[in-house]
Amino acid sequence: MKAVIQRVSSAVLSVDGAEVAAIGQGLVVYVGIEQTDAESDVIAMCKKIAAMRIFSDENGKMNLSVSDIRGEILMVSNFTLCADISHGNRPSFSFAMRPAVQASAMFDYCVDVMADLLQSVGLSDSVKSGIFGADMSIDQVNDGPVTIIYP
Repeated sequence: MKAVIQRVSSAVLSVDGAEVAAIGQGLVVYVGIEQTDAESDVIAMCKKIAAMRIFSDENGKMNLSVSDIRGEILMVSNFTLCADISHGNRPSFSFAMRPAVQASAMFDYCVDVMADLLQSVGLSDSVKSGIFGADMSIDQVNDGPVTIIYP
């Protein structure tokens, strides 16, 4: 399982020109699910992301988590994170989870786990997501920029 986590002041995700999801201050998380990933991998990743202290405190130190700032998370499925470019110039996506229905279910589980984690600290409806497999357009305002790669 791979993820690219970006701290944002806002983000809007659209499909075919129609807005599907929008967040204010928080995180945009691009998630790549691989063949070998299990539910335990999803839980570990979501716990790590929810607890990451990458927002500034009153002293300007990265010391606060997304829940500390009452932020939001936009989860985006992104199989291209699973690309292997070690041979040739065309990426191979053989590590990406298949079939698509299995990968979609795992991504939905990821969104549910993240939503449960934030809801447990009083942040209901703080996790939004794109549409699995859709051609999405994402306008985001990076804050910092702060970008973390998981693992």
